[in-house]
Amino acid sequence: MLHGKVLVAQGGGPTAVINQSMVGAVLESRKFRNVDLVYGAHHGVRGIVNEDFLDLTQETSHNLEMVAQTPSSALGSTRDKPDLKYCHEIFEVLKAHGIAYFFYIGGNDSSDTVRIVSEEARNAGYPLRCIHIPKTIDNDLVLNDHTPGFPSAARFVAQAFMGVNLDNAALRGVYLAVVMGRHAGFLTAASALGKKFPDDGPHLIYLPERVFKVDSFLADVKAAYDKYGRCVVALSEGIHDEAGAPIITKLAKATEQDAHGNIQLSGTGALSDLLCEEVRTKLGIKRVRGDTFGYLQRSFIGCVSDVDQREAREVGEKAVQFAMWGDRDGSVVIQRTGFYSVDYKLLPLEDVAGKTRVMEDHFIADSGTDVTDAFRMYLRPLLGSGMPDAFRLRLNSVPRILKR
Repeated sequence: MLHGKVLVAQGGGPTAVINQSMVGAVLESRKFRNVDLVYGAHHGVRGIVNEDFLDLTQETSHNLEMVAQTPSSALGSTRDKPDLKYCHEIFEVLKAHGIAYFFYIGGNDSSDTVRIVSEEARNAGYPLRCIHIPKTIDNDLVLNDHTPGFPSAARFVAQAFMGVNLDNAALRGVYLAVVMGRHAGFLTAASALGKKFPDDGPHLIYLPERVFKVDSFLADVKAAYDKYGRCVVALSEGIHDEAGAPIITKLAKATEQDAHGNIQLSGTGALSDLLCEEVRTKLGIKRVRGDTFGYLQRSFIGCVSDVDQREAREVGEKAVQFAMWGDRDGSVVIQRTGFYSVDYKLLPLEDVAGKTRVMEDHFIADSGTDVTDAFRMYLRPLLGSGMPDAFRLRLNSVPRILKR
């Protein structure tokens, strides 16, 4: 075992359970006698280069447990995407503070940051154990059955569409919602778990794993509307045309860009508005409504999967155990065993870093606008216990007298 300090940081978008991973890593680290102090970086890697650290050794266990139950990133986060020069600065700060163990909780970019810092330490001959702890609501980390944060966000999406479907059935029309997912459609696909009866919405689900054609979309909406007298649609923010261009760029006169130069897909609500206008003007349907599930699905308090909470805690704990008892850096991954149980492995950072998982073909229906039963079976255990259910009246109609 190395002797020194532990540093924990959180990166990327917050989730409902990322604090479970942070607290798991902190409490597990405090059990080991070779650990002098446990620090937390305030606002991720930006906090590291600014030497903005919190001493988590002084936190009470009770308060840590309360924080663990609270959504969002308690340490703060960042959207910085470190390059080699940036990672060298990170390494120099870690070395200056005597950090022996570096745990970074995050997604694709975070895993790549850990990989580069690990290489910097190895090249300098500095004893540093670097472990990536998985997190992302997009569920797009390779070699993982699923990633902490996704099940709770999926639970929110499923319940939101369950409610939307009830609303749409009461006041009929067309409703569409844009869900996060630039390259992977897992979160949008979770909307299918809101269905109970065959005519429930969402009636159409559009994922970035399939090409989106506006004309086909309009034809699909019309067919569903004609069949059910209404239509509920779920769309990933990352839907694109045959050339890979985001659909929003085809419909909007101007688009915004995020901090990394990517087209802003769902944060503005523009895609939903534009597609609603297409339906309204080209299909002549008057009652058309749209929403964008932006930050709502990430840290929605009171809608958290207990399975997600438990596993998020365990990946934090396992990261520390792998670091203390092992002799290599790596990324913790979740692997499914049996109908539903999981095991945790430590895989080489280069196997995970910077790679993007997308929804597998066997999860997507042949129509391209729905999911398969295999996906439903995959997702249902992740949503956790206590999922609500929706019921409807039996239509025992009374015979007309005046208007037969």
